[in-house]
Amino acid sequence: MNRFFSIKNFWLLLMVCSAFTLQAQQVQITLGPDEIGENQAWTITITVQNDRLKSYDNFPEIPGLRKRGTSSQSSTNIVNGQVSSSQSIIMTYLPEKQGVITIPAFSMTINGTKYSVASKKLKIGAPVQRQQSADPFSKFFNRDGRDDFFGRGETEFVDVKDEAFFALTTNKDNVYVGEGFTATLAFYVSDDNRAPLQFYELGKQLSDILKKIKPATCWEENFNIENIEGEGIEIGGKNYTQYKVYQGVFYPLNTEPIVFPSVGLKMIKYKVAKNPSFFGQNRQEDFKTFYSKAKTVKVKELPPHPLRDGVAVGDYRLDERAAAFTVETGQSFSYQFNVYGEGNISSIEKPVLGKSAAFEFYEPNVRQDINRENGRVTGTKSFNYFMIPKEPGEYRLSDFFQWVYFNPTTARYDTLKSTSFLTVTGESLKDEAISSNDLGSFYDKISSVDNTLQKRGGSDWLSVFVFAFTGLALALSTYLFFKKS
Repeated sequence: MNRFFSIKNFWLLLMVCSAFTLQAQQVQITLGPDEIGENQAWTITITVQNDRLKSYDNFPEIPGLRKRGTSSQSSTNIVNGQVSSSQSIIMTYLPEKQGVITIPAFSMTINGTKYSVASKKLKIGAPVQRQQSADPFSKFFNRDGRDDFFGRGETEFVDVKDEAFFALTTNKDNVYVGEGFTATLAFYVSDDNRAPLQFYELGKQLSDILKKIKPATCWEENFNIENIEGEGIEIGGKNYTQYKVYQGVFYPLNTEPIVFPSVGLKMIKYKVAKNPSFFGQNRQEDFKTFYSKAKTVKVKELPPHPLRDGVAVGDYRLDERAAAFTVETGQSFSYQFNVYGEGNISSIEKPVLGKSAAFEFYEPNVRQDINRENGRVTGTKSFNYFMIPKEPGEYRLSDFFQWVYFNPTTARYDTLKSTSFLTVTGESLKDEAISSNDLGSFYDKISSVDNTLQKRGGSDWLSVFVFAFTGLALALSTYLFFKKS
């Protein structure tokens, strides 16, 4: 009777605990003992004082130990009107064999804060013989220390059928060379699903998965998903929550088909207690791998065109800008040729310039801005030209600036041309350009030097002497050669 009275008081105190001030939150990660028997369990315990355990990372994988499952504990104490509470999650490990193993250092994020644990040695000895308890209340407890009196006997766990799948989808099944298509890798959970599921070491798995699915014959624009958030969608008239783990736009570089193989995603799938109790463990950690279906995207060659191998593919527009459209000869003129739209912005090349002696063109300054959102890649590539007009007159800038591309929506080639006119005033600078060139010191003396033949002066006696001496030496050498012969 007293026992039931104490339980009643406990529940009354628990119901009114919200009226008291809780102490500051404390988080602790506790490792098991340094030595256990081969038939004993080893544990890692997360304990949160004075707060709920709202979130925590996966417990580490430890070589030499295998995970058995998690259990939870909670308690509330009221002393002098002050309420303190604790909640714990316990991961149980079982040894694989006897010996000494190293528990590696690890980190866990608990309630949004990262905590680190140093490594330690664990000795696993011979099996330990368990002694019978002399406790007079032992009939209320089983060998695992769970309370049968409160419905905490041996718990049977059952596998609940899940309504979820893993899939790689694309927004197009057929594309041209250079045409972008969006690939999305996501996990889908039906709103009717009742099986508890949780991601498992997603970063490590995703790194291996992307190595398999990223095609080598494509340019990639990665959306770099950092936070996985569920998004409600409808598939076949049924509501699902979509968790995108990867999304990117691919641009084929040749006509080779793009093949995405089947890949697997390992998930934590909990088994649930067949007869759940308030104090007992009501779910058990287990694993299931979900596999995506293979997917192929066919690639078509672009239609015949002289520039087929070098044109950009996409849906583009032209935005042109200039400081002024009236300029004097010899005056620098700035003109921007901006290509914007949807496509592989990085692959856009500068416009083909028409040749003209009336202008002096300089290489453009190039800038690009790329936006990746809502499954699309859009942006702008700007070419800022500087040129100097040399001849007055009226000029159509379309005669100088043209940019050819292929539009996959219309399946046609198109050309972006300037619609602007440039008025050049002033005097012609063609002749001035020629006279301004430096022809060198030789040409500078032409006008001041007499071009009539003249006899050299007496100062040339040295040249005559050298010539005579050379002839004499040559004759002597010839004479000695024939005499010796």
